[in-house]
Amino acid sequence: MSKVKYKILTILFGVLLATAARSADVDKTIDAAANGQVDISNIAGSIEVYGWSKNSVEVTGELGANVEELVLDRDGDRVTVKVKVPEDSSSMISSDIVVRVPEGSSISVSGVSADIEVEDVLGKQGLHTVSGEITTQAAAADLEVASVSGDVEVEGDRKDTETKATTVSGDITLFGLSGEVQAEAVSGDVTIDEGSFDRVALKTVNGDPSFLAVLRKGGRLGAETVNGDVEIELGDNVSAVFDIDTFNGDIENCFGPAAQRTSKYAPGWELNFTQGAGEGSVTVSTMNGDIYICN
Repeated sequence: MSKVKYKILTILFGVLLATAARSADVDKTIDAAANGQVDISNIAGSIEVYGWSKNSVEVTGELGANVEELVLDRDGDRVTVKVKVPEDSSSMISSDIVVRVPEGSSISVSGVSADIEVEDVLGKQGLHTVSGEITTQAAAADLEVASVSGDVEVEGDRKDTETKATTVSGDITLFGLSGEVQAEAVSGDVTIDEGSFDRVALKTVNGDPSFLAVLRKGGRLGAETVNGDVEIELGDNVSAVFDIDTFNGDIENCFGPAAQRTSKYAPGWELNFTQGAGEGSVTVSTMNGDIYICN
């Protein structure tokens, strides 16, 4: 074989390989119930979910070169969207999909190395990823959001709901929610901004918990960290029993009473007082950090 023919064959073979490895566009639609369940999974890449007024599920986007297929099935009121990949393949499977669902749907979204973004979905949401950020909007339906390595952001419309948000390495920001919330991070800040609540539990190991919202009559608020500062800014007309302590840090209280030393032999401070009729409770604790309480 001549050198010229060999080069031509080499170039053609390279082109064929590049073509075979190219990502594939996807555009599929299936009828769906107005208030059904939609399960979505994509191991790597990104998942965007948008609610719309149509009674159908539409999936568009780009699939990785080694993806086997996009599965889009319906079984009764349940629709499944799955990016199917070979069991022995971990490369070239990153896919970016956009899923439009009936706005009244409940959704379950899962990924491994994938970011998740949700807008305009009114039903319950269960969002889980291992390595990726999660951003969503909450309506008057329960919400569970979890990431191992990534930030979690939730924006609510101030309607009551039960919200659970967790991350191992990342910050949690909850804005405009109401009702009951549980938020926990190992390494990261946990912030609740605006809204009104009956039950609140904020926990972090290395990070700053903050509650800048209204605690309702009879409400219970707990915030704790090992290494971090705690900021609590409550709305007016607070009625609660306060139990505050820090092992190594200061306590600043806008309500009046001053903190006391836990012991003349230790650096800790504690503060216990009742504001108003004491119908609710506020419990705050940190090992190493300052605590700020105000209205």
